[in-house]
Amino acid sequence: MEIIKSIYGRKIFLDTAPLIYYIEGNNVYVQKLNELFSVQNHCRFITSVITLSEVLVMPLREGNTRLAKQYESILTQAENIDIYEINIHIAKESARLRAKYTLKTPDAIQLATAQYCSVDYFLTHDLRLKSVSGLNILTLSDL
Repeated sequence: MEIIKSIYGRKIFLDTAPLIYYIEGNNVYVQKLNELFSVQNHCRFITSVITLSEVLVMPLREGNTRLAKQYESILTQAENIDIYEINIHIAKESARLRAKYTLKTPDAIQLATAQYCSVDYFLTHDLRLKSVSGLNILTLSDL
């Protein structure tokens, strides 16, 4: 609870899992995520097109077009979420991160996008990403 209060008003990169857990109501994290995403905290959320690509996979695989449209709508129309495309700077930084930390391409692009956007925090559920220096990595269990 204290962590959530301390990040109010900050710029937070949203990795894929926190968004999935929020939309699909993950029992373990839904209360913390509801508080984080509440209107009162006035956070600015940043994400990349990689997040959109990843969140759509399962709904499309299962033929759940309603859920796919819900994800797309949230990421492309929410007032406090900015979604970034990959550019030359992000591509080069993601390659550097892959080389240094042996990351998968999507993770490296997410992290490089967060760096490019100068976020205050990177919110993920992937504990492996905590080893990356230069970003304040928060996992859902930190909230």
